[in-house]
Amino acid sequence: MNERVAAEVFTVAADASLQSVLNDPSSPPPVRRALSGIHSLQLRNETIVGRTLRASRLGPQWIAALLALGAGVTLDRDDGSQDVALDALIRKEEGGAVAALHIPILDADSAWGEAHVARTPSDMPIVAAFAVVRMDGETVQSARVALTGVWSEAVRLARAPDVLVGGPLDEERIREVAVTVEGEVEPVGDYVGSEAYRRAMAGVVTRRALKACLEQEEADE
Repeated sequence: MNERVAAEVFTVAADASLQSVLNDPSSPPPVRRALSGIHSLQLRNETIVGRTLRASRLGPQWIAALLALGAGVTLDRDDGSQDVALDALIRKEEGGAVAALHIPILDADSAWGEAHVARTPSDMPIVAAFAVVRMDGETVQSARVALTGVWSEAVRLARAPDVLVGGPLDEERIREVAVTVEGEVEPVGDYVGSEAYRRAMAGVVTRRALKACLEQEEADE
C-alpha cells in the first residue's frame, strides 16, 4: 500500500492506515515522532491517511510534521489527477479526492526539530511546532515551521521563518523569527490555555524547534 517512487520521496496511498506509515522504515523522523507521540495504536490502525488530510483536527501534529517537510498530495479530479502542495489542500485552495500523499525524505543537508507544551507528558500538546530547515553549506535554503494550537485552524505554516532563507541559521536569527511568530499567530483562548499563553508559547516552541535544527547542523559539522 505504501511505496517509494523516488529516493527523495516517500509516497503513501490515501487509504493507508497511520500505523502503516509509522511502521514503514521510509517514514521520516518528524512523521514518526508525530504519530508515535500522540495517537494510540488502535487509533492509528483505524484511521486512514486521506481522512486526516481532509480533517486536520484528527491529527494536527501529524499534519504539522507533513507541512514542515513540504509534503504534497495527488488529487483526483474530473479533468484528471494533479499534484499540489499539501498546504494548498489544508488551506482549501485546492480541491479533489486525495489519491496519494508524497512525503519528502530528509537528506544530509536537512535538519528537523519539534517542541511542544502540555499539561502532562501524556496529554495532547497545547501548542506545538515542527520545523524543517534545509541548508546549502552554511546558508539556509528553506525553512518551514508548522504550529498547532495557535490559529483558528488546527494547524498552519508560519510565514516568519521565510526570512531565514539566504542567510545563516544562528541563535540571533532564530530569536527574531520566534518574536515575529508571536505577532503572526491568531490564537483562540480556551480552558486549556488563554490567548496570551498560546501566543507566548508559539514563540517558545518555534525557538526550541529551530534551535534543535541548529544543534543538528552543528553536530554534523
